[in-house]
Amino acid sequence: MFTELYAQRVEYEGMLLKPNMVVPGKKSPEYPAPPAQVAAATISCFRTVVPAAVPGIVFLSGGQGDEEATANLDAINKLGPHPWQISFSYGRALQAPALKAWKGDDANIAAGQSAYLHRAQMNGLARSGAYTPDAEKAAG
Repeated sequence: MFTELYAQRVEYEGMLLKPNMVVPGKKSPEYPAPPAQVAAATISCFRTVVPAAVPGIVFLSGGQGDEEATANLDAINKLGPHPWQISFSYGRALQAPALKAWKGDDANIAAGQSAYLHRAQMNGLARSGAYTPDAEKAAG
């Protein structure tokens, strides 16, 4: 039975990887790193260890700020093409602006929804490498 478990093949084509980006620690003098540096470090790491057969990498925000995570995702996609589809799987980075706008008050429901939509749209742009700080301001 032991050898049967290890004889099974990992099906890379059927997986999505859900990692954090490669960023310096918050106490590092290099924090926060510019998006181009985060992108270069992240892609360098993944090209070394992630097989091209993996169809997609969907990033966690990993404690980054909302706009920081979006800018870093955009920089990663701008380095493409990559052997994988690269997108986001943010929870906190999508929800935090909406929760801040809503404040638990029914009178702010529309503001919370608007903040959530805005962040989702910005991450959609970053997914295709089309995000810019100007897009952030224009849509905000």
